Amino acid sequence: MNITTASNSERRDFPTQRIDSFLIADLKMLVRMAIREDLGRTGDLTTLALVPGGLRGAASIVARPPGVASGFELIPAMIEEMDADIQLERFIDDGSPFEAKAVLATLRGSTRDLLTCERTILNFLGRLCGIATQAQKFCLQVEGTKARLYDTRKTTPGWRRLEKYATQCGGAHNHRGGLHDAILIKDNHLACRATATGELLNPAEAVREARTFLEARPYPNLEACMIEIEIDRVSQLELALSESPDIVLLDNMSLEQLRECVAVRNQLAPQVELEASGGVRFETIAGIAATGVDRISVGGLTHSAINLDLGLDWKSS
Repeated sequence: MNITTASNSERRDFPTQRIDSFLIADLKMLVRMAIREDLGRTGDLTTLALVPGGLRGAASIVARPPGVASGFELIPAMIEEMDADIQLERFIDDGSPFEAKAVLATLRGSTRDLLTCERTILNFLGRLCGIATQAQKFCLQVEGTKARLYDTRKTTPGWRRLEKYATQCGGAHNHRGGLHDAILIKDNHLACRATATGELLNPAEAVREARTFLEARPYPNLEACMIEIEIDRVSQLELALSESPDIVLLDNMSLEQLRECVAVRNQLAPQVELEASGGVRFETIAGIAATGVDRISVGGLTHSAINLDLGLDWKSS
């Protein structure tokens, strides 16, 4: 094969989820749903019954355990969507670690609004900080290797942009944002096609057809669309590499198989990146990273993260 080696700086990657207009739009829709399910048609009955109108107050968002911040830069958008008379004083940036009992932000304003909005704000922050904290723990396991940690599409429906933002706050990289922004050829795609045509494409043929499809379609930013193909046997790798996809995904392979794939890739197509995926756990990721793969994708960063415990502690003045 006549393949030119690409440097690390030339290698492409999926876009990183930042705070943008799409993420804010998702956030505001979710906040509207959260407030609707909390207030129903009657509002905050306890606060209306016991707290005088016009009363002003302040409360601090305090960490119970240590963790990594995510979502604090989104609090103003939450307050705006809830139309609350609340002002924010933030003491931490998203992506920064914090210790147990740290005061992370202070909210001041209408006491009624503070009480009514408390749980919604803490629910969002707890979820996002939990994901960021989980991502950081996994990232620490691959330090000192070439492997980079990636999230997946195993996200809470409606929360994908927010959860992918949280994983990168914890130091992980974002895999594709959705089916719309990359081609990832899996065995089910090939099996479904074979039932219709009677032809089971090999990995090289599948990558070739995907590239032909991209070249023929007038979609915007098509030149940035990456092609990745999944294989589950070492014997499939050489064919996949022959068409030089951006990434070959190595599905549920043993450490020995991963090392063998890395050796084959290094010899035949060093510019193609290898991604280990499937059943990756905290206890196994360090061994996977040591095999020499470039990427490790972990669905558990999002689908198994536990909300981080944050509290709203009232200030005396």
